[in-house]
Amino acid sequence: MERAPKWFVPVVVIALLWNLMGCAAYLSNVMLSPEAFAKMSAAQQAAYSTRPAWSVAATAVAVWFGAAGCVGLLLRKRWATPVLIASLIGVIVQDVSLFALSKDAGQTGTVVIALQGLVLLVAVALVVLGKRSVARGWSA
Repeated sequence: MERAPKWFVPVVVIALLWNLMGCAAYLSNVMLSPEAFAKMSAAQQAAYSTRPAWSVAATAVAVWFGAAGCVGLLLRKRWATPVLIASLIGVIVQDVSLFALSKDAGQTGTVVIALQGLVLLVAVALVVLGKRSVARGWSA
């Protein structure tokens, strides 16, 4: 196995922390208390209540597989790449639900669009990094 460049571990650690923040956000979303739900606006409550289960599942795949893929990269494991590809697919499915199929898609704020764009960009970059890691012999 070839030695990875010096930037590899810090970049993957940052990506892991990014994905762990996604895991925490996912957990806070699916474990929302009735009190917190009651404090939401009517529009937020409607959006929260009408999310399809497959969209919530896609979000789970995106964040948990992203975190697992980053752990695989840190361990220099070849299996990290397919796990990161699954995470990317989860992000894409989540975005389709959020932007293409949601009746409230036109009311999505600029911040949400920018954040989801960043999430997609990071997921793509991690897949590229995973493939490069295998191709260059950094992972076995």
